[in-house]
Amino acid sequence: MTVSYPNQYRNYCVFDIKERKSLGEIKASLENPKSEDEVLEDLYTLNLMLDEGDKRVGELYPVLSGYNNTTSPYIQTFLAGIYRKTKIPDAFGPLCAMLIRNSINPPKNTLFDPNEEIGGAILDYLA
Repeated sequence: MTVSYPNQYRNYCVFDIKERKSLGEIKASLENPKSEDEVLEDLYTLNLMLDEGDKRVGELYPVLSGYNNTTSPYIQTFLAGIYRKTKIPDAFGPLCAMLIRNSINPPKNTLFDPNEEIGGAILDYLA
């Protein structure tokens, strides 16, 4: 697996995933990740699973919530997207906290604003 991070020409990550992990493998990987790249690959895969209609992704909230205080704009963006699609009630507060933390201490050296996805997720909860 390879993650290509945003650059001056593209404001999003690109993933080269050779083989998809199962939900159980993703859970185990998120509980003991080897790198941020691995976490991003797992979150990206969960996002794809949600797009394909897999309702089981919401069951991973106890593991996903371990990343609620991350300062990584990449992880924040994927989490917000997953929470937006699952609308897990317990995720609303952490999304608000993420937005407040980022407003007080904005992420540096990013080519995109994770607050766009975080704010969009919050608005979807309120809709």
